Parts: sequence; structure tokens; C-alpha cells
Amino acid sequence: MRTLAGLLLVSVAITMVPHLSAQPAERKGIEFFETKIRPVLIEHCYACHSEEARKNRKLKADFLLDTKAGLLKGGVSGPALVPGKPGDSLLLKALRHEGELQMPRGRKLSPAVVSDFEAWIRLGAPDPRDGKPTTASADIDWARARQSWAYQTPIKHPLPKVKNAAWARRDLDHFILAELEKRDLKPVGSANKRDLIRRATFDLIGVPPTPAEIDAFLKDASPDAFARVVDRLLASPHHGERWGRYWLDVARYAEDKALAFVTPRPHAYRYRDWVVQALNADMPYDRFVRLQIAGDLLNEPEPDYFVKVAGLGFQGLGQEYHRGSVAAQVIADELDDRVDTLTRGLLGLTVACARCHDHKYDPIPTRDYYSLAAAYNGSNLTVAPLADSATVERFRTWEKAVKEAEAKTKPPKDKKKRSEAELKELADRQADLERLRKEAPPPLPMAHVVSGGGTAMRIHVRGNVERLGEPAPPGFLRVLSNDSVGKFTRLELANVIADPKNPLTARVIVNRVWHYHFGRGIVGTTSNFGKLGDRPTHPELLDTLAVRFMEAGWSLRWLHREMMLSTAYQLASTNAPANAERDPENLYVWRYAPRRLDFEAWRDAWLAVAGRLDAKMGGPSIELTQGDNVRRTFYAKVSRLEPNKLLVLFDFPDANVTSDRRSVTTVPQQQLFALNSEFSIETAKAFAKRLEKAAPKDEERIVLAFRLAYGREPAQEEMRASVAFLRDAGTKDRLSPWEQFAQAILASNEFLWVD
Repeated sequence: MRTLAGLLLVSVAITMVPHLSAQPAERKGIEFFETKIRPVLIEHCYACHSEEARKNRKLKADFLLDTKAGLLKGGVSGPALVPGKPGDSLLLKALRHEGELQMPRGRKLSPAVVSDFEAWIRLGAPDPRDGKPTTASADIDWARARQSWAYQTPIKHPLPKVKNAAWARRDLDHFILAELEKRDLKPVGSANKRDLIRRATFDLIGVPPTPAEIDAFLKDASPDAFARVVDRLLASPHHGERWGRYWLDVARYAEDKALAFVTPRPHAYRYRDWVVQALNADMPYDRFVRLQIAGDLLNEPEPDYFVKVAGLGFQGLGQEYHRGSVAAQVIADELDDRVDTLTRGLLGLTVACARCHDHKYDPIPTRDYYSLAAAYNGSNLTVAPLADSATVERFRTWEKAVKEAEAKTKPPKDKKKRSEAELKELADRQADLERLRKEAPPPLPMAHVVSGGGTAMRIHVRGNVERLGEPAPPGFLRVLSNDSVGKFTRLELANVIADPKNPLTARVIVNRVWHYHFGRGIVGTTSNFGKLGDRPTHPELLDTLAVRFMEAGWSLRWLHREMMLSTAYQLASTNAPANAERDPENLYVWRYAPRRLDFEAWRDAWLAVAGRLDAKMGGPSIELTQGDNVRRTFYAKVSRLEPNKLLVLFDFPDANVTSDRRSVTTVPQQQLFALNSEFSIETAKAFAKRLEKAAPKDEERIVLAFRLAYGREPAQEEMRASVAFLRDAGTKDRLSPWEQFAQAILASNEFLWVD
């Protein structure tokens, strides 16, 4: 247990313990190479700098770019790059056309591409090409390719035999315990009830439990006491806000376009609110998927047009660029964004790696990229009314009538005297206009959506929009489907992804939910189930959960309960040295992995404990740093072009790309925010006022502070230190002793971490 004894001897002292990033930097760098660097090398460099060029006697400067060794060695001008040091890398200077050495000759790559190379070198120039030069893959043995675990239909496995069957509360516990026993790992004991309710409350609604909620749970001695807590939290309207944020990360939600200047999308919040509503209603996940891909095309009856249409913001809020003089290239880049978001987010596959060449690791040829992309080819990003056609027609008719009336009532430009009849006619028209304005129907709610699509494509040779190859038959990825189709619209795409026969869809979402409850997915790479991704630590458990999830009607609420009511979820976070030596990353779940709150939960918890949190739901977003913004962080504006600096500081994901997890960094500026920001100062003052108002005595206020912030009462040592601090502290930096105390409580490690 972390204590505040030392913390309270000074005004505020924060230690944010470093934590390993959830995604290894090496894997992330390789993905960057595959999507951003290798395609450029193939398209612009291999003709003169590859083993194939050497065979054809076309090799220039004795410089090979088709292997890692060749790139590092360089050519007649010396080493081409220095990993981690863009400024010292000759390759980058050549791409910038700085000096005599210029690549490619006669033309300069776009600034965006050059920037990608700079970023790649800064990452250490990760490059998986350790062997011989890689050429385009030969014909794929589809039967063999489908033998990979990810492409096989999941089945429900029998419960494995374990030595201590009494340990298990749920079926999934048998799978966990079997792996632990196999590795001679002994699970730690159960979490205490205070830790458990705090853990569950942050997990499901993103704020700490109230003292009353904690007391009720502690008094409930029935065997289903925790189940009642979980059900209460799942029924909270704030559950959709907490888990909606995770989905918006995957959907790369933002409220502007990816342009050279800020172009807002004023109706973006409709999609955000749609996600919250869908999750709170426990919308079946297969329907959740279908509506986001093709809600406008589904034949099922849906009287609520908000439900039917607003989910199309999944792609309707995607990347959108100026067409300019390179319209074909812009369209191809936008299409790539849609394919990448869809396939990583829903299928856990990096299909976009096949845009320029056959996938180097997974059975996804370039043809399949363009076959699938046909579903979005020819689509448009636009706005649509969230109303039925009759309502829209009434509004448009009224709108037209108002415009016509306004045109008729414009004051005459000439100064001549009007007759009494003319004046009466003008007055009548003005009255008609006023009547129309009073009869105004409610304004049409609008949403940003994707529409159209379904146009077959030809392969872009090496990703070049000006080099069209053979036609790509519209359809789904061949490794997942043998069916041939005559057309492939967003409707066909939605149906094949949400089909129970699809081996990936249920697995991927089950793994995502597991990741957020347990700190790591059963597959550690939650958006990559391919060869470069992690193998599942508990493959039979993942498959069994996926099948049972579908049998439960694709209910996410069922999935949360199944995981949280398990013995594995309810383990304590205490360390066990013998286990840590064998399994230091806790891959096999021998304890609950303590974790740091993400920024949204941390900020919301500050506001909640201080009594400042505005629980209003939905509606337009607000600037995060606006002085009076005390709404949940979920409702802060998200920009692609000008991301909020505070969000970036606390590891908020880049909204330009789909994101499957949060990095966790520790930098001094985070500490300075907790110490000195206007937000922290005002919240500490509000917390102090709450304490002073609630209780007359110092000791009572101290107890309340600990209960509100940590869900527990202070230890004797903490009580003594707190009393001494309040007695001896003077006013410092315009903060009274109680305000300093309040800030120390909020800025502590215990407040920041969940055990």
C-alpha cells in the first residue's frame, strides 16, 4: 500500500512511476517501415539500387537498397544512414536534394514522404530485411495459409483439467489456471473489497467509487455482492463514455479534416454520441459493426434515423484531403485510410501493407487489397440528415418557402413614393414571412457520413495511381473467404465481417476487451493477428470466449461480466518474486497488473473527488483547456491538425491513424501540470472547500479526503502526518494549508494508480 506520510511533509511531491509501453517500439517501427518506407524504396529506388538492378547491369553507385545490410553499408559515397540521427544520414540529405547527391534523380519526393524517412531514421531505422532481397511472393498456397491459428474457425474447447478446480469461479479460470500450473506459477490471493470496487469502477465508468458505494459493497456479505456492483456499473450511462473512448481510438475519431488548415466538422459529435448510446444499450456487436460500415444500406427496419445513420461516422470522419492537381493520389490515400482503419480495427490485420506490394508476412496479395477496397471506391464523405424522408421534405419545403418570402419582402431600391395598395402588399408579404418563421420546424440534426462506393478497381502497380495493372475482382480477402462475388459494396463488406463464420471478428473484439480489463490482450498486439503479431498466450481460452460471446448474442455486457466475475480478474496486485522470475510480464495472469490511469480517467477523477465534475452527457464538444470546462474529458475537442497539447502530453493517441492502445510515458511536464496548472490549482481549491464544508474538525476532514480519493481511511501514521502538516504549513503560492493538502492528496501516486 502506498502511503502519504512522506508526501505530506512537503507541499506536493509527485512521482509518476515509469511504465513500459504497451506496444514494443521495435514492432511499431517495423510496421512503420512496411507501410511508409518499403513501398517508396520499391517504387522509386529498386530500379537502380537492388540485386535485380545488379543482375541487369543497371546498379548505380554500388548502392543496394533492397537489404538492410546494403542500406547501412551505402555505396561509393559511404554509409547511407546513421540510425537515430537524421541529420547525419546521407540518405535523408539526398532525398531532400541537398547538395550534388539527389535521389531520385530529376524529381523530388513529396515533403510528406521525406518526413516519413526522417521519422523512420529517428526511430532507429528499424528494418526487418535481414536476409536475402525480398521479391514479390509467388502464388499463395491458400490451404496452407488458412492453417494459421488466426484464420481457423474458433471452436469452444472443453475445460482443461486442473489440480485446484475449486479456485475457478468462471469457465475462463480453468484455462488460466491450467497455464499457470503448467509453468509452476502460483496465483496470488484475492484483492480486498476496497481495491476491487475501485478497480471495477474505474474500469467500467472511469471515475472512483463514492464512499457510499464502497460502504454498501463492504456491508454486502452475499456471494453475489460483486456481481451486483458490476451490473450497477454496466447499467450506468457513463459506461458508454468510458468504453466509447476506447472505440474512438480505434476509429481515429477527430473533429476536423486532415488538411493544411483547420477545417472543422461541426457534426462530428453525433458519431461520438452514437457510440455511447450503442454501448449503453448493449447493441449486439455484429450490429454495431454493420451499422458503422453500411447503416444506410441495411434492409432491416430501423425507425430511429440516429441509430441507422450516425454510426457511419466511423468512416465519414476519416481522412479527407484537398483534391488539387493530384486528385487520383489523394483519393488513393483516403481509400488507404479507410481500408487500414477497417481491417486493423475489426479484423486485426494490416491489409494496408499490401497497397504497394504483396504483404511480406501475411497471405494478403496486392490484388486482395484492391478487391476489398472496392467496397469504398467511389464513396464520398458528406453530411446527411438524421431524419426520415418525410421529415426532411417538410423541412426543405419550409426552407424554400422562407427563401422565396425573403426575396419578395426585400425593401425596394428606388425612392419613389408607394401607393397604398403597394404598401399593403409589402406588409402582407412581411406578415407571411413572419408567420413562416414562427412555423419553423425543428432544425434537421446532421451527421458526417460515408456514402456510395462499390466500384471495382484496377491494381495500382507498386501503389502508383498512374500505373494501372490488371483488374482486381471485387470481394473479400481470399484467406478468409472462398466465395466469388459479382459486386462488393459496403453492405457485402459489412455482412462478411459480421458473419459468425468470420474467424477474426469475434476474436478481435474479445481480445480488445480483455486487454483493457487485464492490462494486456491474450494476443498482445490487439490490432495485428498476423505473422508479425504476438501469438495468443491462451489460444483455447480466446477461441472459447469468442464462440460463447457470439452465442450470447454478441453482447459486450455479457463479455464484461464474464471477465470481471472471474477469479483471475479479482486477483490482488501483490508481487510474488518466484512468479516474477518465471513470468516477469505477467503474461499468464498470476496477479492483477497494477496500472496508471489514462489522462481522461485521471482528470475526471480529480473533478469528481473535488465535487466539480459536470455529468452532463452528449452534445457539442468543448475545448479541453477552456477555463470553465469541468465536463468529462471524453467531451473535449479532438483535432488532427492542431492536437491539444495537454492531451498529447499525456499520451492521447494520434487521431490521424487507428490506435489500439495507449502508450504510457513519464516526463517532467506531466508533474508540472499536476503542480502548477490552473486546472490543478482550481480543483485543489474546490476539493478543500468541499472538505471544509463537510466536516467541522480537521481529523474528520482528513478521513473524508482519504475516503473520497482512495476509498479507504488513513492509517495512523498518515493521520499524524496530515495533522502535523496542516498545523505547520503556512500559505504558500497563494494556497492555504487545506488547499495544499488537497492538492497533495490528488497529485499522489495512490490516486494515479489502480491496484
